[in-house]
Amino acid sequence: MLFSKEESLEEIWQAVKHELHRGALDAKHPFHWVNLGTVSGEFPSVRTVVLRKVNENLHFFIFTDYRSEKCSDLKVNPNATLHYYHPKKQVQIRIKAETKLHFQNEWAAEFWKTIPSHRRSEYTGAQAPGTPISNHKEGWMEVDSEHHFFTVLEFIPLEIEILQLRKEGHLRVLFSKGSDWEGTWLVP
Repeated sequence: MLFSKEESLEEIWQAVKHELHRGALDAKHPFHWVNLGTVSGEFPSVRTVVLRKVNENLHFFIFTDYRSEKCSDLKVNPNATLHYYHPKKQVQIRIKAETKLHFQNEWAAEFWKTIPSHRRSEYTGAQAPGTPISNHKEGWMEVDSEHHFFTVLEFIPLEIEILQLRKEGHLRVLFSKGSDWEGTWLVP
């Protein structure tokens, strides 16, 4: 369990922030893998991405190819949802966020320096992600690594909702940026 009904909202907030930061730092932590939801035409679109960094302001950072569907979605509608689930602690976290795309700017350049050379091909493909190909080898045709499509997605949270599953009765809390991250208990 991440939290119980005996803990204060401030204690819960600190525990949640700690777990989210751990997700970015520890590849074995369940929060390292996050479900990203965007608005894509008439349907929501959800995919699993890797949480790369959480900064001191609780902004979340994910890497992608600028030509990906998620970037196309976020250019039209910058609102997104991040969804985390920790199976051992039986807790779900949903984050409503605004997104900034960092492509060919200082942020992207700084993060690009941290990408190992053997992983850069993920952002230098000749074709955009999701392009139909005749065989799997075509998917790894690279262009010059100096001409990459590496993009950093920055998620700025507006609301963070936590659902703690428990045999004795679930607990649900909402933290909102609009109320300076003060928590509110919700009906589970």
